[in-house]
Amino acid sequence: MRHKNYALTPIEITNAQPKARPHKLTDGGGLYLVVSPGGTKAWRYQYRYAGARCDVGIGTFPEIGIADARDQHQRYRAMLERGLDPAVARRQQMQERNELSVMARRRADDFESFSKRRVQERLTTRSATYRAQILSRLERFVWPLIGTKPLGSVRPVDVLRVIEPLTLTPNTTEGVRVLIQQIYNYAIRKLIVEVNPALPLRGVVQVPPAKHYRHLREAELGAFWCAMEKQGARFVTIAATKLLAYSMCRKSEVLRAQWAEFDLERAVWDIPAVRMKMKRPHRVYLSRQAVELLQLLRAVTGMSEGYVFPSVCRRSVPMADVTLNHFFKRMDFGVGDFAPHGLRATGATLLREHGFGRDVVELLLAHQERNPTTAAYHHHELADERRRALQYLADQIHHLAEVHRRPRPESAAESARALTEDAIC
Repeated sequence: MRHKNYALTPIEITNAQPKARPHKLTDGGGLYLVVSPGGTKAWRYQYRYAGARCDVGIGTFPEIGIADARDQHQRYRAMLERGLDPAVARRQQMQERNELSVMARRRADDFESFSKRRVQERLTTRSATYRAQILSRLERFVWPLIGTKPLGSVRPVDVLRVIEPLTLTPNTTEGVRVLIQQIYNYAIRKLIVEVNPALPLRGVVQVPPAKHYRHLREAELGAFWCAMEKQGARFVTIAATKLLAYSMCRKSEVLRAQWAEFDLERAVWDIPAVRMKMKRPHRVYLSRQAVELLQLLRAVTGMSEGYVFPSVCRRSVPMADVTLNHFFKRMDFGVGDFAPHGLRATGATLLREHGFGRDVVELLLAHQERNPTTAAYHHHELADERRRALQYLADQIHHLAEVHRRPRPESAAESARALTEDAIC
């Protein structure tokens, strides 16, 4: 391929003025610049292919400078040397670029992409576990049916197809419908769509009344504490269960606890706001039994940093929530369907029944005051009362366990009678 001596200079191109008709400024080797009556300057390449005169566009000046135009000119000449038509190659390139642009727009506006955007933009303050649960629910139930649909094309009948297979689990069905409704509420606020297709389906599924976690009566709590030691579980699992009862904290707050949050000398556990449901820091005043448990746990595991209750597989991650769930299901102490969260209600009920005030118990549970006026004026912590309450709770748990271990009077009489009969024989 013979080298071409180009003739135009940047000054000539810049100073070229429009005329009544389009005119050319020749650069060399078929490359030229067309100046239109409107002042637009466009690079083009004229060549012969298969015996016919052809030309192909390169781009407009100054977006495509003189050096870039000449580089493209050389690439087009190389195509001719290989027997390819530059005009056909450019049309294919433009078509592929347009298809990619359309696909990108569709990906940006389809339901799956927008729902992921909502999770990133609106749920940043929620826990990673909660965000993962939302994405899992979308991935399992929603995206397979409407994920590729543009937001504006989803109709109520499409939402109905999503929730109909889930009707055997009403709570899940309504949860999925509400999730779709929330996504479209966000799209409406972003002025992307005007109609929420999940709204007309409100009430289609009858959701049963909410069922609260069962709490344990005092005798059942003693039986639970004794049964815990007989399950053959790992010491770390048993310790997590005990701290759950001693602290009245939520399961996630206990299982993701880190040693850096504890000051065992002062007997306090400071949970940062980012790990709390209400996004407010929470202090737990550790009972004597809780401190002894944590000291023993530190000695057994040999860990003084990282997670207090690490996973059995990897110490760099916390114990999974499902570990405690399965542990509670295996426990046989005469009460069925008792969940870890029920220990919060158990502790709260026991303390209220033994004279501790509502304000103290609500602070132990890290509940937020629902009345905004009251919340604005009341900032009490009741540290001494809370410490006394958790110590009383731990003492009562151990007392109830001891009572459960003692033989019943009937059993003691039967044992004495059996011993007498053996002696006579």
